[in-house]
Amino acid sequence: MRDYFGKQLSQLNTELITMGALCEEAIANAVNYLMDGEESSREACVEADRQVDKMEREIEMSCIRLILQQQPVAKDLRAVSAALKMISDMERIGDQASDIVEIVPYVRKSGVENGTHIRDMADAARKMVSESVESFVKMDIQAAYAVIAHDDQVDELFDKVKQELIKSIAEGNASAEALIDLLMIAKYFERIGDHAQNIAEWVIYSITGKHLGKDKEGLA
Repeated sequence: MRDYFGKQLSQLNTELITMGALCEEAIANAVNYLMDGEESSREACVEADRQVDKMEREIEMSCIRLILQQQPVAKDLRAVSAALKMISDMERIGDQASDIVEIVPYVRKSGVENGTHIRDMADAARKMVSESVESFVKMDIQAAYAVIAHDDQVDELFDKVKQELIKSIAEGNASAEALIDLLMIAKYFERIGDHAQNIAEWVIYSITGKHLGKDKEGLA
């Protein structure tokens, strides 16, 4: 029975890696669409989001079956419960990448400059997603803490984007509407970083039984 559970847990890890890779693909195509306007990038992002949604439903069912049929011990139950939370965050990441490509046409039509900081934000957020999933698969608590620390970098880049856009509005370099759209895109990348941090926190919970977010709120 334990061997069977181990195999199922290994399969779960493989599915999480695939789902995480789809999230990375969605982010990459969203930023490519922003920078170069290639319609193929938009379509690839939307398709990746669809696949993420599909995988969320499939992994959710797998987790529920594991809990109901295998009656896992405490540590294994935490791992499966954490996976259920993680796929919810990954589903939101896919949605936010898709939301970005919906805004991009308005930004590109305005001709407003995107700057380097948004691309840097996207790259940092995508790296956080990859490393948070990898930390779960490897049960690497130090890697999970590193992901959480990296969220500060994404937040700092968001502040830089915000200040640049405020300056552009003040100088009248572009329409306020276009700059607000660009700020929304930056905000979505920041939220993607937040979701990657959430994933890392669930990794730590699966290992220690304590959730950092809840501990901070005095709920754990």
